[in-house]
Amino acid sequence: MVTALCFITVEPASVNAVGSAIAVVPHVRTVYSVTGQLDIVAIVEVPDIDAVAAVVTDGIGSIPGVLTTETHIAFRTYRPDDLAAGFSLGYQDGE
Repeated sequence: MVTALCFITVEPASVNAVGSAIAVVPHVRTVYSVTGQLDIVAIVEVPDIDAVAAVVTDGIGSIPGVLTTETHIAFRTYRPDDLAAGFSLGYQDGE
């Protein structure tokens, strides 16, 4: 599974409509409206790297009101549950 973070700028009056449209694009897991230089961040999860381009270019990029996209591929996910599991490897009660 490949996770990508897609940073999106949109026409100022279109943030809500574009965000709602992005949310229903297949393989888009979460959509956030954000402050700062970006307007929207979308989390994309696809089976392989080639599918990222299809989701971003054919899906997100084709939505009216999207001005630019910048996509970053995630190498690792650091979640508290994952970290705890990693630190407990080889640990046995009483040792």
